[in-house]
This record gives sequence, C-alpha cells and structure tokens, in this order.
Amino acid sequence: MNDLSKTHPMYQFSLKAFSIVFRKAVEKAAPDERLKERVTNLTDSITFSVYQYTIRGLFECDKLTYLAQLTFQILLKNREIDAAELDFLLRFPGQTGVTSPVSFLSDQAWGGIKALTSMEGFCNLDRDIEGSAKSWKKFVESECPEKEKFPQEWKNKTALQRLCMMRAVRPDRMTYAMRDFVEEKLGSRYVAGRAPDFATSFEESGPATPMFFILSPGVDPLKDVENQGKKLGYTFNNRNFHNVSLGQGQEVVAEAALDLAAKKGHWVILQNIHLVAKWLGTLEKKLAEHGEDSHPELRVFITAEPAPSPEVHIVPQGILENAIKITNEPPTGLHANLHKALDNFTQDTLETCSRETEFKSILFALCYFHGVVAERRKFGPQGWNRSYPFNTGDLTISVNVLYNFLEANAKVPYDDLRYLFGEIMYGGHITDDWDRRLCRTYLEEFIRPEMLEGELSLAPGFPLPGNLDYVGYHQVKALLEEILERVTDEFNMPELLARVEERGPYIVVAFQECERMNVLTREIRRSLQELDLGLKGELTMTSDMETLQNALYLDTVPEPWARRAYPSTAGLGAWFLDLLNRIKELEAWLGDLAMPPTVWLTGFFNPQSFLTAIMQTTARKNEWPLDQMALQCDVTKKNREDFRSPPREGAYIHGLFMEGARWDAQAGIITEARLKDLTPPMPVMFIKAIPADKQDCRSVYPCPVYKTCQRGPTYVWTFNLKTKEKPSKWVLAGVALLLQV
Repeated sequence: MNDLSKTHPMYQFSLKAFSIVFRKAVEKAAPDERLKERVTNLTDSITFSVYQYTIRGLFECDKLTYLAQLTFQILLKNREIDAAELDFLLRFPGQTGVTSPVSFLSDQAWGGIKALTSMEGFCNLDRDIEGSAKSWKKFVESECPEKEKFPQEWKNKTALQRLCMMRAVRPDRMTYAMRDFVEEKLGSRYVAGRAPDFATSFEESGPATPMFFILSPGVDPLKDVENQGKKLGYTFNNRNFHNVSLGQGQEVVAEAALDLAAKKGHWVILQNIHLVAKWLGTLEKKLAEHGEDSHPELRVFITAEPAPSPEVHIVPQGILENAIKITNEPPTGLHANLHKALDNFTQDTLETCSRETEFKSILFALCYFHGVVAERRKFGPQGWNRSYPFNTGDLTISVNVLYNFLEANAKVPYDDLRYLFGEIMYGGHITDDWDRRLCRTYLEEFIRPEMLEGELSLAPGFPLPGNLDYVGYHQVKALLEEILERVTDEFNMPELLARVEERGPYIVVAFQECERMNVLTREIRRSLQELDLGLKGELTMTSDMETLQNALYLDTVPEPWARRAYPSTAGLGAWFLDLLNRIKELEAWLGDLAMPPTVWLTGFFNPQSFLTAIMQTTARKNEWPLDQMALQCDVTKKNREDFRSPPREGAYIHGLFMEGARWDAQAGIITEARLKDLTPPMPVMFIKAIPADKQDCRSVYPCPVYKTCQRGPTYVWTFNLKTKEKPSKWVLAGVALLLQV
C-alpha cells in the first residue's frame, strides 16, 4: 500500500520512527497483550508494499484510511483474512457489460456481485439476490445498511466478506462500514479517539525529549504551545520564549536561541525545519548535546511539514527517535468542526464587544461557516473544486475584524463584513470562480439582518442560537489480447476529407474528434504491441512496459493513454468500454456526415467545441455577431429513443447526469435528490443559440457543466436550469451537471 503510506504524515518521515512511535502508543493505549504482541511483530518487520494500490479512495478521512491499512496488515500477517477477498475489496474488479436483473442494484453493482459469485465464499450470491429480491431490496435501500444484518445465511459471513458485499451493493456506506470493521477488530478506542490533550503530552517532554509537531492543513499547533507557556510563565514579553521560523539565514539565530535556552531554561520553537535540509545534521547534534547537559527547564518544540514521499524525507532519524511526535488532523464531522471552531474563543472573547448581541450572533455564524467550509473538503470536488488550506487563523482574524467593525459603526455593516470574510480572509485562499461563488453564497445565507431577529436558520432544524488495494503472465496477457482485438482501425482522414464539399462547424468538430481519437488509439495499439513482444521475449522489458503491465492488472488507465485521452475517473475496464462507445458514436455520425437525432455530448474529447459550433451555425444563418450570443437550454420530457431526427436549429443532447439534486421531468424544475440516487440521469436536452440579451434569467439556476465528478478544470459550460427554489439552495448543495459518472 505504498501509495496510501505516503499520505500518512508519520510514515512520510521514517518507517523506523513510525514503528517506534506507534508501538509506544499501543503500549499505552491497549491493555490487550495479544494486540500489543501483534502490533510489535508487525512494526518490527513493517512493509507497506504488500499491495501496489491504495485504499484511500474507498474512505473519506485519513485517520480511518490509516487504521484500515493497519488492520488489514495485522489480519493478513496472522492469516485471519483471505487475501483474495481483500484483493476484491480494495480493487473491486467487477464484471463489465452486465445488466442488473433487479431494479434496486445498478449495472455496476451487479458486475461486482457477479465477480464475487465466482469466488469460493460467495457461491450462488447472484441467484440468492434474484430469488430473494424483496429481502435484499429492503437491506440495500435501508438508510444505514452497515447496521443491518444481511439477508438469510449471508449474515453469518465473516466481517471481511460482509465488507466485500457492502462494497458492491452500497459503496456510499463504506466509510461507516469500515469504521465498524476497525472497531470490531482493533477496538472502539481506535475509532472514537479524541484529540490529544497537549498538557498531558507536554508532561512527557524534557531537555532531551523535544516535541515534534507534524503539520496538518488547517491546524495550528503553536497556539497550544503558547497557551501552555502562558500558564507556566514562558512568554515573549518575559524573554524566555523564543520563536524562530527557519529559512533565509535564520539557522544562526536558531543556534543562538538553543544555546541561550539550554543555559537559562527557556523555551524554543523551531518552525518549518523542512526548509533547511543542510542544517538538520547540525540541529541533531545540538539537540543531543543540550539533552545531556542543560538546564532542566529547557524545552524545544519543532514543526515540519511531511515529505511528499518517504524516499525524500530529510529529518534525521535521531531527532525523530528522541522526540514526542504529534500530529493533529482537523476534526471530522460538522458537529466536531463547529465545536473546534468555538474552542478558539472564551467567555471573555464574547464579552469584549460593547455590542454583545450582534457580536455573539455573527461570531457563532462565523464558527458555523468555518465548520461548513472545512467539512465540505471531505466531499472532494463536489465540496470544493480545488483544495484550500482554510485554517483557524482565517476564523480568528475574521472575528478580530468583526470586533473592530462593530465598535466603529453605528449599524452592522453586513455587506462590508461579508466582503471581507468571503473575498479577503477565506476568499484569499480561493482560486476557482465557482468556489468563490459558493463561499460568497454561504455568507449571504448566514450573515444578514434576520439573524438578530431570531428568524435565521443555519441549517434545517438548526436556528442560529440566540444571544449563543500480479497474478501472472497468462492473465495479463489475456487482457492485452482482448484490447488489441477490440480496438478499431484509425479513421481514414484523407478519405473523409475527400467526401466533404463544404466544411461547416459541425463537420469541423467531427473531424477534430476523429484526429484526436486516432492519436489515442495509435498509442494504445503501439504500446500494447510493444508489451506483447516483451512478454514473448522478443523485446527487452523496459520500465514503461512494466508500468503498462501493472496498470493492466490493477485496472487503471495507463498514464500515456490518459494523457492523450479525455478526463475520466473510471477504471480501465469501464474506460475501455466507454472508448469503444465513443468510437461507435463517431462512426455513426461519419456514416452519412449528417447530424444524429441526438448527440452524446459525453463522447467528445472537447464538448465545448460542439457547443460553440451550435452558436457558429446559428450566427452564420442569421448573420448575428458570435460574441453577442448565448446558449439556451430546454430540458425535454423525452429520452434518446424518442427522437428520430435532429432539430432544425441547435441540437438535442443526451448523456448528462445531475449531482447534488435531480431533475423533476413532470414539473420541469430542479428538485431535491432521492436517497442513494447520487447522480440521476437527465432527459434529452435541447440546446439552441439565441441573442444574449434575450436570455430569460428569471427563476433559473446557472448550473456549471463538468466532464467528470472531479469538476475543477473539467468545466465545460453553464446551462440555466429552471427552479422554483432560490438558486442559492443549489449553490450550497454543489449542484452541477456531469458528462460522466
């Protein structure tokens, strides 16, 4: 699990140091001697290369991912779980091209069931689901299936086998099912742990035992150090508290501070030591020297960011082995985030402002806002298009600004406050315009005059408080031959060009797509033929060929293919079927060079070019200026099969999905999503070009269209969709149209 290990900050420094610190932690936390022995045996010979894939994608939080990794390592080492079942759980090599016979399971889920059925412990699982559809439907559609028993004898399966079935039928509940699995195997203390109390950790420190803070996004550990220092009389004003930020020649300053502190018993903070790699050997010697002969009150606090990979970690082993290593990940869950935000303030803070009611209300709204923006990160691109380092500093500075503005203005300057919070304090991190809109909309909902009248709810039912994871040569080989057999010949561009008399915008788009497809299929055929010769021994195997071989086994799209392709989050099997469908769609269009009745927008490498072609065609026909046109989107009540011919102007498009909500076809508006239906398909949409000044912008939600659920740079267009609700509701829900899921 080498990819996963790189994400965990403790591992990123040193495997040996990790083993030491984790073993010590277990010795303190686990009274179970058998567990201690398991962990000790594990960490003495620890290796994170059992699998060449990652579990991180299955689960939402780093702590749970790490605990899952550890649990699987222990169980594998003790032969308590089946390696093939674990392989299924981590890779989910579901069958493709199958159709689910039951309405409550998707085709993808059924592909997973069929793959499971071929394994020894799951014989006849598919037949049982079909034969007992009512019981399985009830289980699958329950709100918390991980808390329910599987139907019939399937409830008697092992914990890992139950996880495998859950992975197939309810992947959206894997985080919760995995938490229960870890709790069952390691104990509840590992999933319900609270943030460490700094004062307790501090008691174990000493002149020879520095405290090493492994920095996590959104967490400022130095605040705890400063607070503890104040209690014990160590402050900047008392000149016995030294804070040195390394870099730009500060090594000399740091050495002087350490020497002085060793003599007089002061505290020293050395920040960001990862920035001064060449000096770390000197630091290691200094710490060892002062650890033996110095004032007993000397304390050294060190901070560093984790290295991007274990191969490039630079912190000396001596520092890591002697220090108390602390990593404090941000809280998980809105409730925990809200309380963590409130913990930054005291009752004294609430009473500092002369306008107590306004200050308390807006401060609480800011804490709730901070919790929301932090918690949205776990939803990936649906939460934020890009990842931002929001931290408690943004919150505390915002509260300071709030105090100053309330004291200086007779009326609450809501617009000014929202601008400062959303565009400067938090907005200063934001680089994506859609994310900026989201941040701004939250503040428009949370901070407004109604909050002082008791009429503002931060969430439904939550009013603002009042005045508070190689099988062998033959199996790789089989997949290689299958892909080579099914990938089609390149499009004959000279022949196609000879058939066209006039190149209109649509024909230009079709030819561009053919050229891009030729580049991709040419690389696929070349690389596979090269690998085939390598496997036969006719060519020397290169690192590129080995990487391609690994990708075929791990069901991932090889990087050279992905670089020439379109954005996609699918595994190799689903990706290749999608590629064949795109080729088939192009072949159908080029058969008579006429626009198909409905266009599969997903099938384009560059869907923007097709949408632009709609405007170009209309502009030429009506002699309208292209820069003053826009696209109008009308959602029909029909599916693709209902259309026999294209429209006179514009195009019918299909293949889009909505994320964050759904489309009510009868009412013709956006409405709330149904349980488990995370990305419902859209009906056929009619897209036509109109003058920009004739757009009807009333009761519409400007909905961004993305190529994949990764959003961000896969943005395509914005379609105005009708809504009876306030557009802000869909902004906050992260509603978007996706071309593939």
